[in-house]
Amino acid sequence: MTTFAAKPAVMTAQEIDAFLAREFPQIHVHGPLYRIEQVSHAQATMRLTYHDSQLRPGGTLSGPAMMTLADLVFYVAILASIGPVALAVTTNLNFNFLRKPAPRDLIAQCTLIKLGRRLAVGDIAITSDGSPDLVAHVTGTYALPDQK
Repeated sequence: MTTFAAKPAVMTAQEIDAFLAREFPQIHVHGPLYRIEQVSHAQATMRLTYHDSQLRPGGTLSGPAMMTLADLVFYVAILASIGPVALAVTTNLNFNFLRKPAPRDLIAQCTLIKLGRRLAVGDIAITSDGSPDLVAHVTGTYALPDQK
């Protein structure tokens, strides 16, 4: 796996939060469900706050909630690494659901494994808060706009 030289983040968690609220106001339409826990160059950690509305039959958290979390933490890792780029877009997310998540907060950790001029590739691990066991493993690709 690629590791990046230690570099400072281009944007802080607070700057990313402000950018997301401005560019994507719909993100918190149902309240602040998603929270940035940590950012650094090529990495980000986010929390999805548990709510009963995310449950599906059988007591599992919904796939769409986990997919949104994975996509968002990937985007936050990109923003932390290259700055405020509203037009970066997901081109692929590959999900492996590994086990039923507990009905509590989910934690997603993203590591960028490639950050090029046109593409970013990331690896995302999702766990239930308080457990080291993966509930989902995700890989994805983002297309990046021309950066001047």
